[in-house]
Amino acid sequence: MTNSASQFASQLRQFTGSENWYRHSLNPQVLYTDGAKFVAEEGEAYWLLDIIATTQSVPAVKAEEFQAWKLLVSIDRSATLYCEDGNNNVVFSQPIPYTDFPLYNLMLYFANQVIHLPSEY
Repeated sequence: MTNSASQFASQLRQFTGSENWYRHSLNPQVLYTDGAKFVAEEGEAYWLLDIIATTQSVPAVKAEEFQAWKLLVSIDRSATLYCEDGNNNVVFSQPIPYTDFPLYNLMLYFANQVIHLPSEY
């Protein structure tokens, strides 16, 4: 990983739309934006996009047209990934035993089959 946490957070703020959409390899119905690609590449977190894309078959997740995905990383570097319905109701969660993701929290949205940063919505 080439970025410190503050550099990474600063670079995330530059994404205010997306010029490109990328097709997810594990679920070809799911696309992701330039900002989500940046998170995956620079944060070494393709696993995060993989979880979001593959859980679209879980009935409680699939039922939500708009999904807010929150990654919360603890000081011990374990984490939990939550999927909320947009009204702070958790419909799915998954513990992550260890991550070296550079930020302690991150939000991604999933709407219209696209994973994106809130600033790209």
